[in-house]
Amino acid sequence: MRIFTILTSTGKTDCPHYAKAELLADRLQRCLPNFRIQKISILPREWKEWLEATCKTNGWKHEQSPLVWRELVDHGGKGIILGDFSDFLEHCQDYYNITSDMSTDIMLSVAAENLETKMNLIAEEQHRVRLVKPLHIWISSLHLLDLEGNMEELQWLRMETEDLALGLLHQVTIHTDLEQAFREAAVILLLDEGWSEDGDRENEEETKKKMVKGISDRYREYGLLIDTMANKDVKVIVSGDSFLNLRCSLVLDNARSIDSRQFVAVATQLENEAKAIIAKKLKVRTSDIANVIVWGNISGSFYIDLQRAKVFNYAGAIKGPAFFSQPAKSLLQERKWLETDFQNLVRCQRAAVTSKTRRAAAMTGANGVLAVLKAWNGICSPDEVFSIGVLCLGYHNLPDGIVLSIPATFTDGRWSVLCDVTVGDELKERLQLSASELWQEKELGSENCTILIEETVDGC
Repeated sequence: MRIFTILTSTGKTDCPHYAKAELLADRLQRCLPNFRIQKISILPREWKEWLEATCKTNGWKHEQSPLVWRELVDHGGKGIILGDFSDFLEHCQDYYNITSDMSTDIMLSVAAENLETKMNLIAEEQHRVRLVKPLHIWISSLHLLDLEGNMEELQWLRMETEDLALGLLHQVTIHTDLEQAFREAAVILLLDEGWSEDGDRENEEETKKKMVKGISDRYREYGLLIDTMANKDVKVIVSGDSFLNLRCSLVLDNARSIDSRQFVAVATQLENEAKAIIAKKLKVRTSDIANVIVWGNISGSFYIDLQRAKVFNYAGAIKGPAFFSQPAKSLLQERKWLETDFQNLVRCQRAAVTSKTRRAAAMTGANGVLAVLKAWNGICSPDEVFSIGVLCLGYHNLPDGIVLSIPATFTDGRWSVLCDVTVGDELKERLQLSASELWQEKELGSENCTILIEETVDGC
């Protein structure tokens, strides 16, 4: 039976006898296949306190540097003390017929190197700690008809989050006071609102007007709070099912001291729903579809574009290795289906899931936010295409000053508009419709407004 032995050699960093014990232990490890060593280097000023605590814990008596003990890993139990260097040397001679012939000069030289190395490691660690700053992430989930917030529900949510035992999670706090909102935030996730279903069914347009007005008031306030409380390099992500572009636009309009490129609305959920429909038609996995583009108003008049979409692992006449892909449009020859049925299926996909499960499609929404957050922090391929709602500044000749979903890539923590795409006349008309819709939403939420929005999605 093999018995694995761990030898622990501990001593003051500048102790020459500790240096000699280290090299003798190294020699044992090279000669014995089932022998492992552990070295613990203690700064001279910390040695006495450490030695007293260790001896008290193990019931040992020892006064000098180094302290050497051994453990039989397979047997368990506490370690067996060997003593100082002389005791360790005697043990090695008796049990293993191995001794040390290190000269005094070499001992002193190694001890000096040990101290220098230890001090350098401490300096490096202190420098690393100074560079690491806690990431403050704020998540807002707002019920417009219950602005006070339910503290009990928030407490349960906090406990559930803590129970995840996430390695990087330091602390979870909850707030219902807007005066504290977004303080020192590095990432802000603005999630979907919960709407009341008790509105006036006979006057849906008036109900929608009140809803948009409530959103506008709240998100203007969010923007002002982010402007004054958050870090200037904050990343703001707007997600959910309703009025995404409008909410993103309102926030960035009112956070004037923060770069507008730090605000995005997430269209990834729509991308994934479109991928699922294509995958089902082509009999591949949803993950085999890549680079689907969402243009326009994410929660309104949007258009799913497959000009850059790729399909992997398609069982057709042409086959290749796992990295081989084919253009989606070449495999989907039914142009009429792509322009009508497919677009409508994507519009109705989320509503169908919600009606069956009787709750919002939370998992796909969370997955969309996570994908964008990872990409924004450099965890993605620079060739991967994302659809994000951003403030248009002349991109593809789109209207300025409006948040529209466009294709982008992420590199080194920044997004860039994907320019290598075709924006034909038909697509431009669709985008002008989206822009007009968004301007109406903005006006609908302003003071003394009498403009009414038209429903743009039918049949869902």
